[in-house]
Amino acid sequence: MRLRGALALLVLLCVHGAEAAGDGFVRVQGTRFVVNGDPFYANGFNAYWLMSFAADPARRSKVTSAMSQAAGKGLSVARTWAFSDGGSNALQYQPGHYNENTFRGLDFVLSEARKYGIKVILSLVNNYESLGGKKQYVQWAREQGQSIGSDDEFFTNPVVKGFYKNHVKAVLTRVNTITGVAYRDDPTIMAWELMNEPRCQSDLSGRSIQSWITEMAAHVKSIDGNHLLEAGLEGFYGASSPASRRAVNPSGYQVGTDFIANNRAPGVDFATVHSYPDQWMPGADDASQLRFLGRWLDAHIADAGAALRKPLLVAEFGESRRDPGYSSARRDAVFGAVYGRVFGSARRGGAAAGALFWQLLADGMDAYGDGYEVVFAQAPSTAGVIASQSRRMKVLAAALARGRRAPRGAQGKAGNGAKGGN
Repeated sequence: MRLRGALALLVLLCVHGAEAAGDGFVRVQGTRFVVNGDPFYANGFNAYWLMSFAADPARRSKVTSAMSQAAGKGLSVARTWAFSDGGSNALQYQPGHYNENTFRGLDFVLSEARKYGIKVILSLVNNYESLGGKKQYVQWAREQGQSIGSDDEFFTNPVVKGFYKNHVKAVLTRVNTITGVAYRDDPTIMAWELMNEPRCQSDLSGRSIQSWITEMAAHVKSIDGNHLLEAGLEGFYGASSPASRRAVNPSGYQVGTDFIANNRAPGVDFATVHSYPDQWMPGADDASQLRFLGRWLDAHIADAGAALRKPLLVAEFGESRRDPGYSSARRDAVFGAVYGRVFGSARRGGAAAGALFWQLLADGMDAYGDGYEVVFAQAPSTAGVIASQSRRMKVLAAALARGRRAPRGAQGKAGNGAKGGN
């Protein structure tokens, strides 16, 4: 009995030591994501609808189906909304007042993601009025007597900023009713996103959004020191960027953000870029859009590495089947171009650390399609492109992990081989 007890104690100590050595949180080392010290590449998907479906027992199975299918394609990250503002079924129906059933839906999303080995990026508010967004926050402030002219005062009005800070705290300190783990302590969550695609076109100098990002990043980090944080940027270059970089923007796109300055804000751990040449260059032919896509990604990968020295995540990209002349081959070419840039950069030790396509739907969700949806069963060629990217990114990560663990002498010998000295 004593021996058995000693063995049990030894096993317990070994397990505890393993947990202490590797807590499973995604971290940043230079321009790379790591988990427990090993390289981690974020090949994944967007699915904004997860929380609302999970909150409805009749539709909850779609969340499980999406997670299962994504895992089957080797996808490692899901990006979704941790917001829904205003209205009876919203997550936050009044400032600081939450629908517990909807919150339990988000609990379920995180529980399922954990089950299938998928990390989650949670966005905390929308720039657009879909699901409330900054417009709803401003309206709430008006209802409390605030004199506000523009929705862009979301970024500057102290009452509105207080509402947002309270929401951040409510989400980050939430204790999952399924797993019993507080969100801020849950390694299933990869990162928080301050806002989906922030824009402030009433202040193209960029000062309003720069100040807001700086303030809110500090607020998030004061509550949660475990998780990464990103701002939610589309990647447009602004007034403080060189003219050569502003020229990379699609024609006429100045939205009050600045890719370099915003991502330099203290507390922002990695940079994001979105890519929609089909929206930004309507009427341009396929070849022109692909050339733009290449220049757009090349510029951001270069700046993330040299100017920011942070990882870059292509957080949204896609091709709409509603575009004139659409074909699955055209969509596959866009996916292939994005994935090729990401893999090429990662293989060279560059800043590109992953890409998330917009958007994944489960079977039987046709009513929720926006043109960009990917339903694996209906898009076998695109599903193959996605799975192929997952495989090669995992092979690369595994090779780098083996190199990290190899004895110094073995590394030195390997460095003299065909792939050494680069």
